[in-house]
Amino acid sequence: MGCTFGFQTPQPVAAVLQVAPSGSGHELRAERWETDASHHGYLDLYENRCERFTLPAGASRLRYEAEVAIAAPSDQIVPGAAETPIMELDDQLVAFLMPSRFCLPDELGHEAWQRFGSLAPGWERVQAIVDFVHGHLEWVAGASNPWTTAADAYRAGQGVCRDFAHLAITFCRALNIPARYVFGYIPEIDAPPPTEPMDFAAWFEVWLDGAWHTFDARNNRRRVGRVVVGRGRDAIDVALITSFGPVTLTEFEVRAA
Repeated sequence: MGCTFGFQTPQPVAAVLQVAPSGSGHELRAERWETDASHHGYLDLYENRCERFTLPAGASRLRYEAEVAIAAPSDQIVPGAAETPIMELDDQLVAFLMPSRFCLPDELGHEAWQRFGSLAPGWERVQAIVDFVHGHLEWVAGASNPWTTAADAYRAGQGVCRDFAHLAITFCRALNIPARYVFGYIPEIDAPPPTEPMDFAAWFEVWLDGAWHTFDARNNRRRVGRVVVGRGRDAIDVALITSFGPVTLTEFEVRAA
């Protein structure tokens, strides 16, 4: 797995990239950065791996490669997994019930309870949310922008993978189900041929039966070989690139096999 970026900057610019695998469930066997830019790594508040760069003025290129072994490569399906009553949730999970910049359970709470409130709590209710979001939103390249919220996508009826994740997270949180945003690599294993170039993917995790479980409103099918790059409240916590100055992206490629 890996990625390539090309940048053009009028001056030296500080930037943070999140492209390296994070968390448990995998063994990082090898990795390398190819770049002339100075950089170093650190862990953010969510234990995601981040890389701080100083991009030089002019044109520059960055390439990242990694070889990862995954302990449980297929998504795990656990029908019957129960929700935890909100009064019994651990304190650190409460943050994943709250509104965040792109996930707005306070704004879409009425819709969530109208559509899903009468369903039995647990795995099947979360899957019903995934089914609805998968059917309600049409995947359209460029349909959203960096400021598009879950409510915007819900009203527009279209978006990209991060919008699918944000809307499903919003509905889960409105129903008092902790949910967090995830992004990373998904190789094309046991999946239909893609209709668009490979990109980073977004999905989400829900707290059921004392553990985090993977759900994917965009694909809505079991996938093999997910590699997590970052987890957070929404996409603002796990931005692919955060630049502290003017940067033009001139090249972009994602690889996972």
